[in-house]
Amino acid sequence: MTRCRLCGSEAMASVVDLGATPPCESFLAADQLDQPELAYPLHLQVCTDCWLAQIPPLITPEETFKEYAYFSSFSTSWVEHARTFVAGAVERAGLDPSEAFVVEVASNDGYLLKHVVDRGIRCLGIEPSVNVGAAARDKGVPTLTEFLSPETGAAVRAEHGPANLVVANNVYAHIPDVIGFTQGLRALVADDGWVSIEVQHLLTLIEDNQYDTIYHEHFQYYTVASAIRALASGGLALVDVELLPTHGGSIRLWARPAEAAGEPSERVADVLAREKAAGLQELSGYTEFSARVAKVRRDLLKFLIEAAERGETVVGYGAPGKGNTLLNHCGIRPDLLAYTVDRNPYKHGRFTPGTRIPILAPEQIAVDKPDYVLVLPWNLRAELTEQLSYVHEWGGRLVFPIPELSIVEVQS
Repeated sequence: MTRCRLCGSEAMASVVDLGATPPCESFLAADQLDQPELAYPLHLQVCTDCWLAQIPPLITPEETFKEYAYFSSFSTSWVEHARTFVAGAVERAGLDPSEAFVVEVASNDGYLLKHVVDRGIRCLGIEPSVNVGAAARDKGVPTLTEFLSPETGAAVRAEHGPANLVVANNVYAHIPDVIGFTQGLRALVADDGWVSIEVQHLLTLIEDNQYDTIYHEHFQYYTVASAIRALASGGLALVDVELLPTHGGSIRLWARPAEAAGEPSERVADVLAREKAAGLQELSGYTEFSARVAKVRRDLLKFLIEAAERGETVVGYGAPGKGNTLLNHCGIRPDLLAYTVDRNPYKHGRFTPGTRIPILAPEQIAVDKPDYVLVLPWNLRAELTEQLSYVHEWGGRLVFPIPELSIVEVQS
């Protein structure tokens, strides 16, 4: 990478180099196992002028999202998170069901907008993936199959009117053209409207060794400081921020058109101060991250190798994108992880990209009664500890690899 995609600077510094991996959602069918896979460098860098952390845009969103394997509704906690958000957003934005219009960008399978529909509020999802957009329409959520651009935003506004609330949860990292995307958000939102963005917080990613959330779908990684600059590129201003536990630590950015924004809340100043204290506006905050990532890898491999030598069985739970970064970086194959399971039937009978670990239905765990279950979506620790409490029946234990290796005896 020679230039920052936000400010154009050439002052780029390496944060961590994870080698080369296939795209994290490119699950393999059985008849693809004898075919080669494309792998792309996965090297996180940070711009030392605007402090936006980013990876090179080596794959396009069109390659990833036209047919997508991730359906948000398979996580019960995520659906509840969306329901709670909608209730709060309706109050904050003062949405009148008889007049309001809500747009969600990257609306996936309607997991969030179905709560808007239930309130009788007019809404529209903008979702590029054909298959998950179809699932949303089956739920009764109006969905446009498009990527957001300034032109798409203007077209939606012309047809439907300006949106009182625009939601962009877990997508602001997924687009390489951050300036054009932000301009698209501004085109959608009313001049006195609100934009809500949820995105993983670079502060917790660094502090808690969450390097497996670095993958090719995530082109950039935000602090509040870099998000302010990104929002400004499209005519939006940050007015408030919330710290969330989702994805191991996220920020919810509340923005408005710059001319209607007013002064930001005290919470914005507080989080900016935390980021500065952590050294994220200077290179010192990034220099030790690579060494801590290497320790996560060594500790997990040591555990898996020693378990194999003792004749113990280890299987995985979940096949998330982050899991594929972890598996590929650690070089884990079926000799160390016999298989993984996932609630999403789309993935059953497929294999993880690069590492080619079989993906089965969750019921297989109760059949095989493994000694350990390696939980790959560690960010859902509370939800999955409850779901997997039955492994206690045969003395099985759960393993969480991040922020550090943790072996847990669950209670029934």
